[in-house]
Amino acid sequence: MNSRDKVLASLNHQSEGGVPVDFGSTAVTGMHVSCVAALREYYGLEQRPVKVHEPYQMLGWIDDDLQEALHIDVDGVYSRCTIFGFSNENWKTWRTPAGLEVLVSGHFQTTEDENGDILIYPQGDLSAPPSGKMPKDGFFFDTIIRQEPIDDDHLNPEDNLEEFGPISGEDLQHLSREIRRIQHSERAVIASFGGTAFGDIALVPAPFLKRPKGVRDIAEWYMSTASRQDYIHRIFEKQCEYALANLEKIYAVVGDRIDAVFICGTDFGAQKSTFCSVATFRNLYMPYYKQVNDWIHRNTPWKCFKHSCGAVEKFIPSFIEAGFDILNPVQCSAAGMEPNHLKNAYGDQIVFWGGGVDTQKTLPFREPAQVREEVLNRCDIFSRNGGFIFNAIHNIQANTPVENIAAMIDAVREFNGEK
Repeated sequence: MNSRDKVLASLNHQSEGGVPVDFGSTAVTGMHVSCVAALREYYGLEQRPVKVHEPYQMLGWIDDDLQEALHIDVDGVYSRCTIFGFSNENWKTWRTPAGLEVLVSGHFQTTEDENGDILIYPQGDLSAPPSGKMPKDGFFFDTIIRQEPIDDDHLNPEDNLEEFGPISGEDLQHLSREIRRIQHSERAVIASFGGTAFGDIALVPAPFLKRPKGVRDIAEWYMSTASRQDYIHRIFEKQCEYALANLEKIYAVVGDRIDAVFICGTDFGAQKSTFCSVATFRNLYMPYYKQVNDWIHRNTPWKCFKHSCGAVEKFIPSFIEAGFDILNPVQCSAAGMEPNHLKNAYGDQIVFWGGGVDTQKTLPFREPAQVREEVLNRCDIFSRNGGFIFNAIHNIQANTPVENIAAMIDAVREFNGEK
């Protein structure tokens, strides 16, 4: 049984082949570039600058040799452009505030402000206002809000649709190249095509646009989901129309080589509560999720991946009804997200992709033995009757001890009887 077989078994709620492992296949299951560099040194791999493939969170690309060392079972296919609106090409060296030399896109353009903070520019255009800022002692970029004055009497949904539309030939060619890149891989494949994220708050401020219009302030957007629902519906309706047409074109290019697709990263939970009611979710978001997921299930073999941080237990029945096959990151430290409860209540209906170890406390701050204990416990719970892909709870952050990351990987191998 190869890696893909193992992942497919788990996606179909079968326990054959052990617990599969994913790191690096999506923008929510990766590692900070400093952790990738540290792991390359830890495993004695060739020392070279690591590519930052997702500059917003400064995620490092995990090359094939490190994938082998970590026993990773999933490959990722990403869309052409990063969250700052430029493609990853013409790589150049760049030094992080912590002094690590990395590789970034040739379109990665930055300046420093008067405080020494690093500013990054949409589409690499230094003539546009910056759309992200990394503090001078920071590790990733925060979005800069560039909200124009809002006139409620003249709000135009088209202003919040500037980033959506028919997929370009250039984007389809990129996906075709990506499929050729992984065509001989024995790993499963998850793809992030873009365009199906309804209200993802990381995307609402549009750090990829030079001068975004519409509702682009985070607080204003959240208020709009209560006070301007008609406006939001009009955005989502048109976005969904574009998404369905684009998925048909994308499937013609990538076909059945994709096993799962990242649909949306909209967060509905905080640490102790939720951002909206279940009723609001079902009225405002679910109709569009269901259209997208239903199209995928009717026309492809792909599984549908939903990312939402926080206390989302009360939404899980609606996620399932909306057609999501996979839930990530499974934030077990949040209210109502106790692992045994989640597995017992929903484990036969949805796959848990994540939840393998806590990245707020255990992985960065505990000892390797404690990491091992938590990983073994989570694997024991979530892997019953399949339906579990091992990943940490969201991306592994900078300054996480490399010994703890290795202890996490070793513990999964131990659980699988490989050590």
